[in-house]
Order: sequence, then C-alpha cells, then structure tokens
Amino acid sequence: MALRSLADIPEQTTYDVIVVGAGGAGMAAALFAALAKQRVLLIERTPYVGGTTALSGATTWVPNSQHAHKVNKTDTPEAARAFLDGVVGNHAPSALREAFLQSGPEAIATLEAKSHVHFRPYPHHPDYEQQIEGATTCGRALEPLPFDGRLLGKALALIRPPIPEFTIFGGMMVDRTDIGHLLNLTKKFASFKHAFKILSLYALDRLRGSARGSRLVMGNALIGRLLKSLLDHKVDLVLETEVQTLLTDHDRVTGVVAKQDAVIRTLNASQGVVLAAGGFNHHPQKRKALLHSPVTEYSPAAPGHWGGMQDLALAIGAHFADGGADHVFWAPVSIKKRADGSTAVFPHFVMDRSKPGTVCVDQTGARFTNESQSYHLFVRAMLEANKTTPTVPAFIVTDAKGLLKYGLGMVRMGTKNPQSFIDEGYLLTGSSIEELALSIGADPQVLAQTIADMNRFAESGVDPQFGRGSTAYHRANGDATHDGPNPCLGPIQAAPFYAVKLYPGDIGAASGLAINGDAQVLREGGQAIAGLYACGNEAQSIAGGTYPGPGITIGPAITFAYRAMTHCVGETA
Repeated sequence: MALRSLADIPEQTTYDVIVVGAGGAGMAAALFAALAKQRVLLIERTPYVGGTTALSGATTWVPNSQHAHKVNKTDTPEAARAFLDGVVGNHAPSALREAFLQSGPEAIATLEAKSHVHFRPYPHHPDYEQQIEGATTCGRALEPLPFDGRLLGKALALIRPPIPEFTIFGGMMVDRTDIGHLLNLTKKFASFKHAFKILSLYALDRLRGSARGSRLVMGNALIGRLLKSLLDHKVDLVLETEVQTLLTDHDRVTGVVAKQDAVIRTLNASQGVVLAAGGFNHHPQKRKALLHSPVTEYSPAAPGHWGGMQDLALAIGAHFADGGADHVFWAPVSIKKRADGSTAVFPHFVMDRSKPGTVCVDQTGARFTNESQSYHLFVRAMLEANKTTPTVPAFIVTDAKGLLKYGLGMVRMGTKNPQSFIDEGYLLTGSSIEELALSIGADPQVLAQTIADMNRFAESGVDPQFGRGSTAYHRANGDATHDGPNPCLGPIQAAPFYAVKLYPGDIGAASGLAINGDAQVLREGGQAIAGLYACGNEAQSIAGGTYPGPGITIGPAITFAYRAMTHCVGETA
C-alpha cells in the first residue's frame, strides 16, 4: 500500500476499483480486489484507518468456517440457516442470509490463505438468542489473532487508536485472554509467563518513546493485519479526503470526484466503486429521522460515519432498505469527561451487567428487564420501558464487594479507592440502600424492595421476574467461579453501595442502502445500479435490526466485501 496525497494523483487517473471508507469492510473490499490483481484506490475521510472496527472487539460471526470444527463438530449450514431465519424472520431478505452463509467460509478461507489476516475460534462464545432453534454455544464466533504492530513500521500510526478506557497503563491493549492471565499471574505459572511477556513488550514500547503499545489485539489486530496486507499489495490510500460526487455514465457508476484540502480530482473506476463509509450514525438529519424519540446523544462509533456517501447514492437512484426491527445496533453506555475535555462513551457489553451482585433499575428503583440479555436487547427494553416510566438514563447498581471484584463501567475491577470517580460524578454512592436511592433520585422503598428481591433470587439461583442466568449466553457472561447456584446472581449487601448511569448508545447502523446478494446497490424497484456496491454498515444488515450473535456486523461486512469484489471483477471480465 502506498499512502498518497491526492495532489500526487493525476486528474482523470483510472483505477479498476475505488473503495470509499477504510474501516474493516472497506479495507477487506480493497484487499479482495488487490488479491484479484486489480489496481485499487482506498479513500478515507478521517486521519485514521480502521473505523469502528478498530474500536471494537472484532469478533467475527461466520458459521461453518474452517475453524468451526476445532471447537464444534456438530454445527451445520442447515442449523445456522434455521437460527438466522428464527431470529431475523422477515426483517431482512432471506437472499442476503443465503449469500452470507454460502460465502462467509470462502471469504475467511481466502483471507487466511492469501493475506496476513488470521483468526481463531472462541472455545465458548454462545449465540445471543439461545432459545432459537439452531443456536450454538461455540464455533461461529471468531477473533483475530494478536498482531505485532512493529511489522507496520511508521504505518502503525495510521490505525485508529483504541478507546482509552479499554486500555491499561495508558495505552496497553488487552483482550479477554490477557485479562484472565493478568488476574491469575500470581496463581498459575502459565499466567505469569503470559503476563510477563505482554507487560515486558509494553514496557519496551514505552521506553522507545511510543505513545501506545505495539502488540495489537481485538479490533486493532484485525485492522493491523488488513493494513499489512494492503501494504504488501501496494494499494493506494488517501486520508482526510472526501468524496463529493459519484460519477455516472448511462446509469453506471464510473468513478468519483474527491477533495483533499483545496485539491479536487476526478478519478475513474473501470470496474466499480464500493461504498463502505460506515453508515449514518453521525448524520444529524438521519439520526432524527431514524432513531427513537427523544434521539439519543451518545454513540461510541467512529466519527467518520457521517452518512454522506449514502446521500450521494440516494441522489442517483439508490434507496434505503426498510422492514428492519431497528435502524441501529444498541448498547448501554456510560459517559465521563476526560482530562482533555472530550467525552468518554463507554459501552457496557459484558463486564458488569451479567455479574453476580449487580442489578439495573429505572428511575423509580425498579427492574425493567433481564440484565444478562444482549446489549442490543437491553437497550431496546430500556427504550420500551421509558414510554411509561422514566428509564433513560437507567442505573446499574452494585455493592462494595461487586465493585472491587468486577468493577462498574469505567471503574476497573480491583479498584480499592473509587473516590476520583465519585468526585467526578461518574460513580454515585450511598452508605445504605436508602441513601443510594436518594443519590440516584429513586424511591428508597422501591429500590430496597428490588435489592431484597435480588438477594432472594441469589439464594435460590432463579430469577422469576426476568429469567436472568437462564441461558448459556447469560451464564457465559456471568462468573463461573461464583459459589452461588447461578453465575449471574449474587447478593447485594456490602456497604457502601454504588451506581452508574446508563444511556442508550448506538454502536453501528443496522439500516442502510438496499443491496442484493452480490452487494450491488439497488434502486427502489430492485434493479441494480451498475458499478456501485455497498458493504459493512453502509448497507442494510443481513440481521434486519436484530442481533443474533457476537460479531454480526463484522462477519457479514467481510463476506459482502468478498461478494462485491467477486461480482465486480467477474462481471467485467
């Protein structure tokens, strides 16, 4: 890959493929095109590559990949089809699911065989909707292998840095495997060796003057592997460049007009243009039109998702897909001002809501849903409850033991003195349940009854209200070492007590440009716009606004990048 200035690219330069958006989907599309020996230009509006993928865990949901049999020898395409049909139903075209199931394993195999992108299967990572026929507990969720960012040289600085609150020691990335070893480094020799290795490498990085660690995990690892592959294939990349126009000729998209600072270039694409700019999450008009009222303020998605490319596509006849259960994927988030004045938006995925000794309540102090369900369904329940009872924000509550053992949002596990979080107003506290209720503005009697109920449920191991801890997915996010009968239920008894405000946060677009099984962008009547493709959150989700399992955005993003390039190159050939 060659980092280019737009001024250095001559006017009317012709590429085979132009990809707009350098997140996970766009980088995958550019790589698949390069693997097909195409001349490729990758355009990114921000100063970094990686998009929201770089900020994510990069779990990649692809059933029946070459890795699946390592942890699950019983899964089949038929089971995956039944599961997706049961969860998604009519919220998205079945043809998209079929294309995904057919080509997902091919896309992963191609990356593994021909690039630096490599995955491993989670040994236990259940689908979210365990009650649906065809659900599994492992084999479909893949994670990228950690990557040595030193192999990128100076290009390491091009990757969007992780969310600071997801790092330790000021810039060291850790994944769930690392966390387990760090917690056990004094108990197991294998954990000590693992922890010593990664801590030593980070110390060396800092001694060399690096502002961040060179060992990349999760989203940064996937983006690092894609970036190294693009470097090897000499794909042209321009950053901080905005596409102003989609060029057309006889209803076919033939290129783009791009602008970087004061430089404007008309660039041709002989085979196709791929839109992968992340969707509409930061588009002010679309947020108002598509999100729940009142429109939520907080999105941990990358800042480049402004929806401008969708506007350009709509202007030439594309249309937005409809029928989805929701327009975005949700996660509860908490917020805090950073020292530099920016706002940290922290998604509460799995580290606290499902742990023993926690409960989530509305503004009266009553529970409103199952805390252990997926983050997407949790926020949908929050928004539904808010129609009748103030639930935005809601509160996640724990006691002194729970805070120390599991943490709470941005308060990390093992924090013995949380006073700074209290002083900042992030952590609300009380020496008794009644005092905590007054601190969060809830009814003391209602909150006290909620806590008493949870303590009874912890004893019996059964939550008769909402069924917390009743599925393999719930229990996977609990605490397997908990000595109670349910890994998701524990007593809330040890003063002082704490709470953090939870808001609805959109983590990615679920609605986007209507596409067919080859990722071609469609007109209202279903006719494909020749030469125009969309993948990732720029396109409609195969899940139709539902959330079947971990990585349901990245798996299809890679797959439809593969489908787009297979069709694009094959069509012209």
